[in-house]
Amino acid sequence: MRNITFVLALCLSPFAATASSVESVLPDAQTRGEATFRFLGQPIYEARLLTKGGAAFDWNTDFGLELTYLRALTQFDLVEGTMREMNRIGAPLPSESQLTACFDDVTRGDTYLAVSDGPSKIHFYRNGQRACTLAGPRITRNFMSIFLGDNARSARFARRLQGV
Repeated sequence: MRNITFVLALCLSPFAATASSVESVLPDAQTRGEATFRFLGQPIYEARLLTKGGAAFDWNTDFGLELTYLRALTQFDLVEGTMREMNRIGAPLPSESQLTACFDDVTRGDTYLAVSDGPSKIHFYRNGQRACTLAGPRITRNFMSIFLGDNARSARFARRLQGV
């Protein structure tokens, strides 16, 4: 019985770490919407928008966006993909070195949680551990528009995340 309890604790610990980190940085966070992002039909990640009390999405209120990866991606893929998408939507780009400090290789099941801290700061957590902070004018809207903006690559994906 002890072994079963230990195995269950090990299996569930990543979920507990993510849940506790969300709650510690975004009190009363509840899921507002969820969506799976696909590229050429292949699922890449599951996304979840967290708002205080599950309230409607509002750029002027802090929120969290959690991505759970469904396949392995390299740090290069994450950094270049982010820069390419921000460029596509016309947002000012953070430096490649800033993004490289934030992102690392991911494998199936890894999570990144991005939590806004006002309009000019985003804190990133990888698998429940603080990874980095991006700061700069309008970085919240500029970065998060990749997923939630009117000009996101998939309008349907953005709407599902926003719960509309």
